[in-house]
Amino acid sequence: MQNWFSLTLLQNKGLAIFMTNHKSYITNKLFSIAMYSNKPFKVYSITYTIANMNIKLRSFFWLLAFAISSATYSQEFPSNPADAKMGWWREAKFGLFIHWGIYAVPAGKYVYNLPDGKYKEDITQGEWIMNRCKIPVAEYRKYAEHFNPTKFNAEEWVLTAKAAGQKYIVITTKHHDGFAMYKSETSNYNIYDATPFKRDPLKELAEACRKYGMKLGFYYSQAQDWGHKGGAPNKWHWDKAAQDGSMDAYIDSIAAPQVKELLTNYGDVAVLWWDTPKDMTPELAQKLDDITRQHPNLITNNRLGGGIRGDLETPEQYIPASGYPGRNWEVCMTVNDHWGYNAYDDNWKSTKELLRKLIDITSKGGNFLLNVGPTAEGIIPPVCVNTLKEMGDWLKINGEAIYGTTANPFDYLSWGRATRKGQKVYIHVFDWPKNGQLNVPFANIITKAYLLEDTTTLLRTKQMANKVLVSVPNIAPDKMATVVVLEFKGEPIVLPKLTENATAIATSELDTAHGINKIFSTNPKDFYSAGKDQKETTIELDLGKPQAVAGIMLAEPWRAWEKKEQQYLLSYKVGNDWKILAEETTNGTGHTKLFGTVTTQFIRLQLNNKTDAPRLNQLLLYRPD
Repeated sequence: MQNWFSLTLLQNKGLAIFMTNHKSYITNKLFSIAMYSNKPFKVYSITYTIANMNIKLRSFFWLLAFAISSATYSQEFPSNPADAKMGWWREAKFGLFIHWGIYAVPAGKYVYNLPDGKYKEDITQGEWIMNRCKIPVAEYRKYAEHFNPTKFNAEEWVLTAKAAGQKYIVITTKHHDGFAMYKSETSNYNIYDATPFKRDPLKELAEACRKYGMKLGFYYSQAQDWGHKGGAPNKWHWDKAAQDGSMDAYIDSIAAPQVKELLTNYGDVAVLWWDTPKDMTPELAQKLDDITRQHPNLITNNRLGGGIRGDLETPEQYIPASGYPGRNWEVCMTVNDHWGYNAYDDNWKSTKELLRKLIDITSKGGNFLLNVGPTAEGIIPPVCVNTLKEMGDWLKINGEAIYGTTANPFDYLSWGRATRKGQKVYIHVFDWPKNGQLNVPFANIITKAYLLEDTTTLLRTKQMANKVLVSVPNIAPDKMATVVVLEFKGEPIVLPKLTENATAIATSELDTAHGINKIFSTNPKDFYSAGKDQKETTIELDLGKPQAVAGIMLAEPWRAWEKKEQQYLLSYKVGNDWKILAEETTNGTGHTKLFGTVTTQFIRLQLNNKTDAPRLNQLLLYRPD
């Protein structure tokens, strides 16, 4: 084959492609470099046979390709442009998480025998019952003798997910209790060898997923293992004789062999969902990462440890205010208050609440992994099945506004959310306008507007300065969320954030890494903190000029289950006086407050935290509709 060189520039797409099959670079393979920019439309194409080039000319073209690709780079391009394995996942948006193990046998209840012969019941537990109740290893293992999920039906589970509109399933293969939910040759502490069930539910689930076109992922607790010697504890081992040991030996003898089993014995595994990185050193993590790298299409999350980031960020039980710009991310959340089955937990989230969470997550560019906890009999609770079906019914009509969409161009919409796909913006309306006029802060030319459930009836629009009014029916067609589609020209034109050019000062800062300017960051891992041992701080914002303000959003850095609270007092300046706008308490993960519109240049936020130094991930101010 004759060696050749090709250089193509597609400047309207910002694409620079350099290709060669020259053996001195990559033998018998094409090599390409592609990057994006915002340039006017032009196409340049140069193809040359390397045999006809002298060395100087070849060097020139290599340098030219490098210079062009460097000059055309844009921050807007995905962080891993060659990461094709993520394509299906980004399209999917909605998955089913399943926490299932022998902890379903006690179903959330543990009975303590007290020294005086009496007893005490705890009915608040789930998959952490072994740890929280400090159950000895030998006693906990007895639950396996009573675990016989004869009503388990893999096809029913997969069809439940399909009816919900979910595109993938992630199931616990071994949780922190160390019990494997498949036939493991590594440890006989598994569902086949230690229970009367004598079946491998993962094999049955894998077959059902293949039959119905469902992607399958495995959760695996690689570090915490309270049932095998050497597994990482949570704080400390309570049954030292049965739990103490070498973590290196545990990784080599239990975790690594089981990960190999999972990735070789069950067909095409789409996701490996690590949990948690407790005590994982870079050396230990590398042993497991070396295994997963042998499966190039496998998606992994950020919980392996040892500094290995994986493919996904995994916010748990909350929705980050601005998503994770530049990263793939997925919110995992429970249908009630527990991951594993708890017979006493009836605090079920409604279909409307969960559906709106799906929309909110999608509007910020993420995926939603919604968890159910099956019973010891192998049944997904009927209330979960019903809720999932209702979500699926909505998606049958409105799925176009969810699947394969990208994040919305707006920082906030008080009456709902938005997603985007090409030249369509999908407006998800939660609070239907009483006057029949939907106010969308969008300055683009609208070529067509209609309800997604009725694409043939066009809606009237009126273009105004920085916004468009859409005439909608007087009554919302869907009480959970009605989708209005706006087809438009060009790239989205929206007003900048109110805090775009704001400056801030605070009465104290922990250090420069956690300074007050971190409240303007969209990275959820950045945060401002008041000084050490401080319990109060005051933040003052200068917006640069008087602005109309109608709401505030405070994103906080704590985990949902920590239940941190902060009290705040929000004021705005009128002349030389400060007037109170709101006095509220947050929940530690995020808080939004809307109030009547005020016009001001200066905003003051006083934060009080009884247990920690006050902190904020991000602060946003919202314009009025």
